[in-house]
Amino acid sequence: MTRKPNIILMNCDDLGYGDIACYGSKLASTPTIDKMASEGIKFTDFYMAASVCSPSRAAMLTGSYPLRIGFDRVMRPGDKNGLNPNEITIAKLLQDVGYSTSLIGKWHLGDQSEFLPLKFGFDSYYGLPYSNDMGRNNIETKKSNLEYPDLPNQPPLPLMVGNEILQQQPDQRALTERYVDESLRFIRDNQNNPFFLYFAHMYTHRPQYVPKHALQKTTHGAYVAAVEQIDWSLNMILSELKALSIEEDTLVIFTSDNGASPLNMVHGASNEPLRGGKGTTWEGGHRLPCIMKWKGHMDEGKVCSELVTAMDYLPTIAKLSGAKIPTDRTIDGKDISHSFQNTENFRSPHEAFYYYRGGDLEAVRQGKWKLRISSNNLNNQTFHQRAFADSTDRLELFDLETDISESENLAKQNTNIVKRLELLMEHCRIDIGDQSRMVKGNDCRPIGQVNDARPLTEYDPDHPYMISMYDLDPDY
Repeated sequence: MTRKPNIILMNCDDLGYGDIACYGSKLASTPTIDKMASEGIKFTDFYMAASVCSPSRAAMLTGSYPLRIGFDRVMRPGDKNGLNPNEITIAKLLQDVGYSTSLIGKWHLGDQSEFLPLKFGFDSYYGLPYSNDMGRNNIETKKSNLEYPDLPNQPPLPLMVGNEILQQQPDQRALTERYVDESLRFIRDNQNNPFFLYFAHMYTHRPQYVPKHALQKTTHGAYVAAVEQIDWSLNMILSELKALSIEEDTLVIFTSDNGASPLNMVHGASNEPLRGGKGTTWEGGHRLPCIMKWKGHMDEGKVCSELVTAMDYLPTIAKLSGAKIPTDRTIDGKDISHSFQNTENFRSPHEAFYYYRGGDLEAVRQGKWKLRISSNNLNNQTFHQRAFADSTDRLELFDLETDISESENLAKQNTNIVKRLELLMEHCRIDIGDQSRMVKGNDCRPIGQVNDARPLTEYDPDHPYMISMYDLDPDY
């Protein structure tokens, strides 16, 4: 390796474990993602540290469990909270060792000026500051915004460049193509220097706004079309790397921030064969697709079934780039670069992985065993599938090696294992915290906070917002 590797991190939004073909989808055609898996490493036991957007992304970029850095919920427009400016992100580490850095897509770690991407090591930013449904667009895809003339808590959705608003209420059908165009420009401009591109998709977050030409390529509706648009975008990126002869200089990582939403299940979303999904501590909430490719520097066509996490990105990328991991704070992620070659002999560096729902510690995995403590205040009967229903048993022990769908509770037969895992959870509570037990962790850092937070945009009835066809009533 003669130069520091470029890093491309493509993070999807609410893409489930079973949404792409190489992880079992029977609906979506994902030839690019599948080929990437055949040319790199497919991780089957990869975890995000949270099962909702903001905490998941905060953990991924900082290498720390969400509650350790104050994240226990999703950020809203005009939120007073955001990523603390004292936190050090992957982008900041790389920027400090000479990388050009760019975020294209969704941020969702705070929209106040103190919390925007340029404060955290990104040289440039093009995208949405939060989720694509947090504007005056439809919350329910069959409802029209014209039926809701007053939405005081839903200011217009801003598309941003740097710290400035480029457009309000952009046509979301075109956003992925605009993101790809910006990404290709960034790659070309930095082809001779090390770069970090964080491409944060809006797909497959609900609602799915996809261009007509994408809808025409599938018979399975907008959700599957959105998955296939992700595949198209990855193909454009990988093709550009090849055209510029920098494939061997670039590590590409593909993943998702959390499991598929139950609201998308009827439209083709899938976390199968996992139980649960977004917002839960079942496997379907935290376990995600993850594929890595680095031509010439990584095993090809291998499958890794060892436990790894998105928090591992920061120390791994630091090792590859020569960046220094901060020593004045706890980083929960581990360097997994030794999994890239001789994959069969790689063993997880994690003693355990902890599953949080918001600020509540609900489960732990050690090796093949997962102990889950059902929260008494949860009742998921509103979800349409049993997969999302909380069990009536308080203690549940699963053998994830033989029971990936978490269907057989083995707690009564394995009391010693239960006790061992309960002790791990107790140590975690002391270290990081557990709001369900009213325990504040001993080693936590504060979330960022401002006193006079305001949304980036305000609704103006006289402003000529673009009203796209997808915002109109079907009978309009």
